[in-house]
Amino acid sequence: MAILKIARMGHPILLQKCSPVADPGAAEIRRLVADMMETMEDAPGVGLAAPQVYQSLRLFVFRVPGGRQTQDPDDMPISNSVLINPEVELLGEERALGWEGCLSIPDLRAAVPRATRVRYRGVDCDGNVIERQVAGFHARVVQHEYDHLEGILYPMRMTDFRYFGFTSELDRAGANE
Repeated sequence: MAILKIARMGHPILLQKCSPVADPGAAEIRRLVADMMETMEDAPGVGLAAPQVYQSLRLFVFRVPGGRQTQDPDDMPISNSVLINPEVELLGEERALGWEGCLSIPDLRAAVPRATRVRYRGVDCDGNVIERQVAGFHARVVQHEYDHLEGILYPMRMTDFRYFGFTSELDRAGANE
């Protein structure tokens, strides 16, 4: 396994719609997923999409650490997971602002509106179908990573730029909690 270089905002690959993965079980896809997991853990992050490591493919890895979830029973922690060729459906009209960061936009955070509930579906490297209905932080992570596959970075989703700043300044002001 290897730690991969992460593309930063400004690189054109982050603005492209990604191509489907033809063979989720292919050796090169398995290797990419393993390297992405290691990179996500090393960063450290809770998600990493293929275009963030210069691969225009429809897959991302993610995790929801215990303690990050809300009280909603559909906001469950999950260990390192992969979602290949995902589909994401927003459920309901409810939206909530939540603080997000991105490994491709280091040192900045913003309050981003997201659906509070989503249903997602995809496959893993063994072709097993993964389908869940989730809420809260889990839903936010999946939406953020899915956006990367569509060429969307979180600042493009922002509605109020007063809630955008350097992580160190937001922490000092107690603003990003």
